[in-house]
Amino acid sequence: MFVRAYLNFMDTTPLHDTAGSHLVTQVPVASATDTVNSVLSVLPGRFYDTTDAIYIVDDSERLQGLVRLSQLLATDGAVTMSELIVRDLPMVSPDDDQEQVAILAMKYDITSIPVVDVQKRLLGVVPPQALFEILRREHMEDLNRLVGIWKENNRALSAIEATPTRRVRDRLPWLLIGLLGSMVAGSVVAGFEHILETHISVAFFIPIIVYLADAIGTQTEAVAVRGLSLSHAPIKSLLNGELRTELLIGLLLGILLFPYVFLTSGDTHLALAVSLAVVIAGGFATTIGFLLPWFLSYMGKDPAFGSGPVATIIQDVLSLLVYFLVVNVLIM
Repeated sequence: MFVRAYLNFMDTTPLHDTAGSHLVTQVPVASATDTVNSVLSVLPGRFYDTTDAIYIVDDSERLQGLVRLSQLLATDGAVTMSELIVRDLPMVSPDDDQEQVAILAMKYDITSIPVVDVQKRLLGVVPPQALFEILRREHMEDLNRLVGIWKENNRALSAIEATPTRRVRDRLPWLLIGLLGSMVAGSVVAGFEHILETHISVAFFIPIIVYLADAIGTQTEAVAVRGLSLSHAPIKSLLNGELRTELLIGLLLGILLFPYVFLTSGDTHLALAVSLAVVIAGGFATTIGFLLPWFLSYMGKDPAFGSGPVATIIQDVLSLLVYFLVVNVLIM
C-alpha cells in the first residue's frame, strides 16, 4: 500500500467553485491484490486528509474503485481488496462544478468524491467537510436568488452581513423588474374596467386568484430549481408530471371555492368563473414556474435566477388576464 501527494495535477490554480478548488491529496490508496491485513498494517502513523475509504488504483494510478474503511475493519485479514472493491463509483474532473459534485455524493450515498484526470488517474478526493460546505453554500445562495437577491460575490452570508447600501444594490434590480410588471398588471385591470363597473363583486376575488396562482407557481419553482439538477428525465416528461399534478390541485381548489364564492356573491356564473380561473391560472403558473428555471438552466445559468420576483410578476399578470377573460365570457 502507498500514499501519494498528488500536488502537481494541474499547472494552474483550480477555478473557484469547482471540484479542484476543494481537492485534498493525502488519501489512502492500495492495489487490488493487497490483503486487508497488509492495508491495515500501514495505516497507523501516516497523516491523511480523509480516511472514510481506501481507494484502489492499478499500476498506472488509474482509479479502479474503493473499499469503505468500515467494511475493511469488519473483514477477515486474508481477504484481498479485489473481493471488497466497489466499482460503480462516480468520478469527477477538477473542472467540474462543485454543486454537481455534492449531488453525486448524495446520489451514490458516499462521503467523498474521487477526482481524476482524463486518463482516470486518481488526483485526490473532495472530502466530507468540503461537501457539507458546498451544500450549505449552495442552499443559501438558492434561498437568496429565490427571493430576488442578486449575489455577485457568491458569499451567501453577505446578504445579511453587508451594509444597507450593498443590500439595496443586491435586491433592487429584481424588484425593479417586479415594479414594471406590476404596472402591466395594473394596466390589465384597467383594461377590464367595464366589467368592474357593472359587476363590482368580481374585484372581491382577485386576491384569491392571484395568491393561489402564486402559491402553485412557487411550489413548482422550488421543485424545478433543484429537481432540474438532480433528475435526468426528459423535460417534456417532467413538465407533464407537474401539469397533471397542478390539474388535480386546481380542480380540488376550484371545487372548494365554488360554494364559498356562490354564498358570498349569490352569483352562480361568478362562482364558476372563479373556479375555472383558478384551474387555468394555476396551469399557467406551473408552466412558467417550471419552464423559466429550465430555460435558464439550458442557457447555462443558475435556474434559481428564474424564480422569485420575475416568475411571480409574470404569473400575476397572466392570472389577472385569465380571470377577467373567463369572467368576460361567462358573465358579460
